[in-house]
Amino acid sequence: MSPAASLPTSLQRALEQRRLLKVIAGLANFDSASVARVARAAAAGGADLVDVACDPELVQLAAAESGLPICVSAVDPELFPAAVAAGAAMVEIGNYDSFYPQGRLFHAAEVLELTRRTRQLLPEVTLSVTVPHTLPLDQQEQLAIDLVDAGADWIQTEGGTSANPLSPGVQGLIEKASPTLAAAHVISRAVAVPVLCASGLSAVTLPLAQAAGAAGVGVGSAINRLSDELAMVAVVRGLRDALSALNPVQV
Repeated sequence: MSPAASLPTSLQRALEQRRLLKVIAGLANFDSASVARVARAAAAGGADLVDVACDPELVQLAAAESGLPICVSAVDPELFPAAVAAGAAMVEIGNYDSFYPQGRLFHAAEVLELTRRTRQLLPEVTLSVTVPHTLPLDQQEQLAIDLVDAGADWIQTEGGTSANPLSPGVQGLIEKASPTLAAAHVISRAVAVPVLCASGLSAVTLPLAQAAGAAGVGVGSAINRLSDELAMVAVVRGLRDALSALNPVQV
């Protein structure tokens, strides 16, 4: 049985319907008050999964505040076991957006080695790996194939930090999302595991991610940069509605 088969039924169903919504508190966000707000908003808005920094206390906090499965993100595999012991349902290598302003890049060989080490440490835990958008698309595709061979259960795309939208309104939102949408299109056709499209997305572009082949989406800054919890809930609900419009739940 693959590690992904041990995920909560709610996540497996969301993936099958290609409407999984992950709310990202932030890989570098260790502010417990902020994480708690994001977790509560994620639950109230109808998200399926909360992604937090790899810290056992944050895992427990986010789980208590949301009642949702928790994913932890990091670029150091040695941090993952303690977070899993604290209740994390899955782990993720990435997202790398917080590192790029520091000039820190992640190359294919490094991401592949991080994946292999994580799989050694946690052979039975679901593992998602982000493919760096700084690689050309053909190299992103090949890396995704190699990551699945190394044990990745999910692949996540990114790209919002490299986009420089020139237009206002809806057109600007589409321009912002174009790098991660392009990656989702290419990678989803190259691998047989679920692909999550993340970074730079909005309610406008979530249906485009589904059309590109994504089984789910991850949204972070559109939510976690807000200070008002009601506004956060409204954004999450808007995202949920955007996903559900294409793939309504069958009851």
